[in-house]
Parts: sequence; structure tokens; C-alpha cells
Amino acid sequence: MAAPSVGMLRRPELRLSTGAQLGLLVVVVAVLFVPFRGTWNLAHHDDASLFKALNGIRDWVDANRTINPVFLYIFGPIRSGIDALSEALTFVFDHLSWVAVMSIATALGLALVSWRTALLVAGSLAFIGLFGLWTEMIQTLVLISTAVALSLAIGIPLGIAAGRNDRFLRLASPILDFMQIMPAFAYLAPLTLIFLIGPPSAVIATLIYAIPPAVRITALGIRGVPSETVEAATSLGSSDAQILRKVQLPMARRTIGLAVNQTIMMALSIIVIAALINAPGLGESILVAIEKLKVGAAVEAGIAIVLLATVLDRVTAGLSGSPADEHRLRRFDPAARRRVLLVAGALVVGGLLGGLILHAGTDFPSAWHVSIAKPVDQATRWIEINLNPVTDAAKNIVSKYLLDPLQTVLETSPFWLTIAGIGGLAYIVSGRRATVAVVISLAVIVLLQVWEHAMQTLTMVLVGVALTMLIGIVLGVAAARNRIVSAILRPINDAAQTLPAFVYLVPAVALFGPTRFTAIVAAVIYAVPAVVRLVEDGVRAVSATVIEASTSAGTSRLQMILKVQLPMARRSLLVAANQGVVLVLAVVVIGGLVGGGALGFDVVAGFSQRNFFGRGMAAAIGIVLLGVVLDRITQGAGGRRSVGSVARRIVFGAASNRPTAM
Repeated sequence: MAAPSVGMLRRPELRLSTGAQLGLLVVVVAVLFVPFRGTWNLAHHDDASLFKALNGIRDWVDANRTINPVFLYIFGPIRSGIDALSEALTFVFDHLSWVAVMSIATALGLALVSWRTALLVAGSLAFIGLFGLWTEMIQTLVLISTAVALSLAIGIPLGIAAGRNDRFLRLASPILDFMQIMPAFAYLAPLTLIFLIGPPSAVIATLIYAIPPAVRITALGIRGVPSETVEAATSLGSSDAQILRKVQLPMARRTIGLAVNQTIMMALSIIVIAALINAPGLGESILVAIEKLKVGAAVEAGIAIVLLATVLDRVTAGLSGSPADEHRLRRFDPAARRRVLLVAGALVVGGLLGGLILHAGTDFPSAWHVSIAKPVDQATRWIEINLNPVTDAAKNIVSKYLLDPLQTVLETSPFWLTIAGIGGLAYIVSGRRATVAVVISLAVIVLLQVWEHAMQTLTMVLVGVALTMLIGIVLGVAAARNRIVSAILRPINDAAQTLPAFVYLVPAVALFGPTRFTAIVAAVIYAVPAVVRLVEDGVRAVSATVIEASTSAGTSRLQMILKVQLPMARRSLLVAANQGVVLVLAVVVIGGLVGGGALGFDVVAGFSQRNFFGRGMAAAIGIVLLGVVLDRITQGAGGRRSVGSVARRIVFGAASNRPTAM
């Protein structure tokens, strides 16, 4: 027998498990932390040299806004175009009575979906009018209509290109990722620098947030067209333009309709943030209520946004042809469909004529206004007085045992050790590419001279994510194992995620005062529903065969959860962690308005005080980079997702937040 060659004799490869690598990383960082603690710290200075340099950029922009060609021929026309579109829509609504607007919306619900949806639309708009927020609702609708029209005009063509070209998709994906993980709060400062405050800046801020789902879902629809169909059309001599126009677009109609629906919902979700840069409407009502700590007024405006979201969602849901809607439409024969359209047309005509006959104005009659603000304020005050010992205890426990120790470690650790530790974590769980992005982002935060405040923000985010995952996993597992619990949680989750995050700041301030814990509470409430849904879906997806085999082996309920269901739902848990991080960060930075401090407060200071513009700009960039760091680590841990799975996550994640279909 021939002796094995030297090349065939290989030493067994020694490879540590992920858990062992993480443990080794923690040990190395801890060993280095002890002797270097308190050194190489980067304290925050409000008058840092970079902040002054950024203030100089602001001064240059202000001085050259009316003479520089870039502002005269690029930014100026963009602002003017957005203003013109907004004014045109405002002109239309200014010539429609509230009766006509309600009738047209009801007719659209009937024509596109069903009579139940028509009743839902009419009732929702009536409640908004009764709350005395009709004018604000119209202002919000104008802003959303402008932003959505531009988002779709840009997003759908880009989505078609991404669906037909792999190279373009690879180029667009990281840009879309960046646009989605970037908290809207962060890019308001540069937008106001270029476009000034007002509706144009608010529309562009909304565009940044709303375009990614339009691109991705459209690309998903184009790529979902069977390749056999495209090949058959090609073999018949169809050109690329004909294949797109006569094959791919018609077959992707439902998915593109869903892109329209989700773009509208994404635009609505940012409307309160846009109020910070002087955008009118319901967002401004919430912002004023927060400034005056009027919980009842904030809740009323929040409910109005939920009702408007319900109207827009249910009317545009018909464009996506959901199975339930398709089933309802199949019941109509052609004659019945014509009758429905005739009734819808009659509603429109009746509303237009009725407004003229009744001399109805553009605003809802003030004599019909009702308010729930006073009882809500009284209930909040009662809770504040009677639950004060409990809320103080919760705040003190979390601050003493979680926030303070973690913040002390991050602030006293040498910046290079923190970067090395976080970079090592990224390498272990996400690979080299994520590590490069993480290390570069952290290094830029150092150069921006906002390191200390970034570590304070990171502390709040980590604690918020930990609480979110703890609550989300417990509730998600309970919902997956018990349909009654799932049925109870579903409407609660719908309401919690549909309400703007700003609304949660008001009762949180009333209960806990203006502190960083307040921002964390609001962030947890906002992020938990998404985590609950993802955990529930992951646990429900565990094979019934595996469950039966484990049960037959004598596994207890707790063992089933800890050793079977949660491990097999690992990918869903990691995606939940990724979504939790993004949502918590988005709300924690808004907490700068209510005593959260750190980077969020720096951004607010940059808005409110001219001398702090540079500080706010640097903080805004720091927030974006911190978001990149957290997203690269958690997204890599969950495994990279293709455009199809990303789009499905966006679609179904957003769809699960919809109000219950009527």
C-alpha cells in the first residue's frame, strides 16, 4: 500500500465556535480596560474646532444662496417646483368643501375596495372633523400627496431598473439600506441648510424615507414575473420596451400597487418629524402639544393621524389586489360593477353639489367639535400622582443597574479599545466587510468630535434594545403558542406602531419626567410590536414534526421554548434584533426633545440656536454613522438578505401594522 503523500497529511484545522470567539473577545477587552481605564477619553466640547468650521459653512451658504449657480439653478428650482406642486394641491382643496372631500374619499373606498371600507373612510374622516383637526388633516394630506407623487415618480422607474438589471440592483442596494437605517431626525439639519425650513425641506425629508420601499417592492414585482413568460415573449420577437410594457408591468401590477400603498404609509410615518422644520398639519399639532405637555391634545392629534393612515391604507390597498379584496371583486358580475361605479360617481357629484347647496366651508363646522383632551389629561394626572412611587422605582432601578454602569464603561474606556472591541464583534458575527464599515464609521465619529455623546446615545440604545428584546421575545412566544394571546396583542400592536413615536414622549414625560429613561420608554413601546411579530412568526414557523418529536421525548413546556423553538427561530430573532435596533435608535435620538441629552439634544440645539448649527450637524452625521454601526452588526448576524426577502420583510412588516381590514 502506497504511503500517503506529504500533501495529503494535513493538520486538523482548529476553529473556535462563535460563542468561544465572543468570550475570548470579552476577556481581551476586559483585560485591556483595567489598566487603560480613564485614558484616551474624548470629552465633549461645545466649542470644538470642527463645530466652528461647520458654522463657517453655514455662514458661507447664507451669504451665497442668492448668487451661487448651484443654488440658483439646482436647489432653487427644486424648492420652487415642490412649492408649486404643493400650492396646486392646496388650491384644489381650498375649492372643495369638507362635504365634497368626504364624499370623494368615500367614493374611492367604495370603487376600489368595498362598501365596508367606504363606511370606514367616512367614519374616520368624520372623527377627525369632530376633533377640530380637519384643516390640519388637509395640510397633512397636501404634504403627503406631494411627497408620494415625487417618491413614486422617482422610485418606480428605479425599481423597474433594479428589477431588470442585476448590476444596478447591486449598486442601489447599499444606498437603499443607508436611506432606510438613517433616522429621519438626523438629516433635517443639512436639508434646512440647503432648502431652508418649510414644506420643501419636509417633502425632501419624506422622499428620503419613502423612496426605498417604492424601489424595492417594484423590483420585487418585476423579478417575480416568471422567466418562462419573458422568454416566450422574447421568442415572439418582442423588444425590451414591449416586454416591459406588455408583460412585466401588467403582471407586476399588484406588487407595484403595494409599493404605492407602502410608500404612502412610510410618508405618513415621518410627518411628525417634518413638523420640526416648520411643516404644517397634524405633526405640528403634536409638536405644540409636546412643548406644552398637553397629553390630551397630543393624543387627539395622534388619533387623527391613525385615522388618516387608516383611510389612506384601506383606499390604496385596493391597488395591490390583496386576496381578500380580489375575492370580493370576483363576486361582482359586470353589471354589479357598473352599479358600484355609478353609486361612487353619484357620491362624488352629490358631495360637490351638497357642499354648494349647504354652503359648506372648507373646514368642518366648529359647532360639532368634541374633545377628549380634558379626560385624558385628568387620567394622566391621576396616574402621575398615584403611580409616582412605581415609576420612580422603575426609573431608578434601570438607571442604577443598567444605564449608569454601561455609560461609565463606554465613557471611561479608551476610544481605540472601544473601536477595537466593537470592530471585533462585527468581525465575529458579520464578517470582514461589515467590520470595515463599522471601524470606519466609529473613526469618523471620533473625527467629528462627538465621541462622548455618541457613547451616551449608544448606552440608551443598547439598554432600550435589551428591554425591547426581553419584552418582545416573551410576548412573541406567548402569542405564537396561544392564539387568544395573539388575537389580543394584534390590535394593540397595530395601534402602538401606527401612532407616531412623538406621541409616546408626552405620557412618558408625565410619568418619568424629562430624563434619558423617558426616551428609552418611548423607544421600547414603539419597537416592541415589530419584535413581537417577528418572534411570533419565527416560532410559528418551527416544524410541527419537530414539535411532536420533542413532545414525545418528554420535553417540558419551558424546555420546548428554550431548547427547540427559540433556537430554530434564530434567524427571525436576529432580524427582530436588527429591526429593534433601528426603531429604538430612531426614537432615542428624538428623546433629545424631552431630556434624553446626547446626540439627539445636539441636533435639537442645532435647530433652535444659530450658534449651535455646527454642533447639530456633526451630531446628525454621528447619529447616521451610529446607525450604520448597529445595522451592519445585527444585519450581518441575521444573514444577508436578497432584494426579494428584503422587500418581503418591508411589505409584510408594514402590512402587519395596518389597521384591520374591513
